[in-house]
Amino acid sequence: MPALFVLIWSTGFIVARYGMPHAPPLKFLLVRYLLSIGCFLPWIVLARVKWPGTRTQWAHLALTGVFMHAGYLGGVWAAVKAGMGSGLSALIVGLQPVLTALWLSARGGRITARQWTGLALGFVGLVLVVSRKFGQGGEANWLNMSLAVGALFSITLGTLYQKRFVAPCDVRTANLVQLGAAFLVTLPLALLETETMHWNAELAGAMAWSVLALTLGGSSLLYLLIQRGAAASVSSLMYLVPPVTALIAWLLFGEPVNALTITGTAITVLGVALVVRPAGRPAQSPPRRGD
Repeated sequence: MPALFVLIWSTGFIVARYGMPHAPPLKFLLVRYLLSIGCFLPWIVLARVKWPGTRTQWAHLALTGVFMHAGYLGGVWAAVKAGMGSGLSALIVGLQPVLTALWLSARGGRITARQWTGLALGFVGLVLVVSRKFGQGGEANWLNMSLAVGALFSITLGTLYQKRFVAPCDVRTANLVQLGAAFLVTLPLALLETETMHWNAELAGAMAWSVLALTLGGSSLLYLLIQRGAAASVSSLMYLVPPVTALIAWLLFGEPVNALTITGTAITVLGVALVVRPAGRPAQSPPRRGD
């Protein structure tokens, strides 16, 4: 189940490549949010799920929705629309656990040498991948890089805010509140886009996968994994998202995967693993005679 969750998560960047040639990013996401709400609402009503109990909790959930849906997805999809490949966007956003772990460590004053090493490796690996993608004919430019980095910081802020302020609640009602907030924030921005959506089989398939697999399926799998105590497995497998995305993008779109790309991605994944890996338990002293 953790491997299935990571595979579904990786396809989010692939779906953006399928959908963006036929639609502007924010209009696409606006429809995605609306359809997802339309799926969650009857599920919540039929299952008689309890809603968040206070206005403060609603406000906290709404703000995390703005960061983790509107900001994160809007940045990633706009970056892909601006020419960035699926593999590179996944690699950039894949640094999110690094920023989160470093912030939490800094707050506690415990940034270890291993974490600094991991941060350096992650940066070096990303530079190796990006260095060949800038320039004439490259997929990276300052516009889509800024959008992808903005998405990275948005999901990081959303994660930190959720850890700090959002009390435990049912994942279905939490998702609906977050999606509703993302819809309201995205609506005025989507109306500014002049491009229209050109519905065809690829766009319809991308929309269906985004709603059913990514929003409903991915969220439900994550909920089940946490309930069954497999959250640590998910954290470990999340390191595989960038290389899995790069492999799928190579198979489907022919995105180039050369030795430098493989090396840089591997170094970045290793760096992320070093930063977010929990410290080992201290060795226990052997029991004394008579204990």
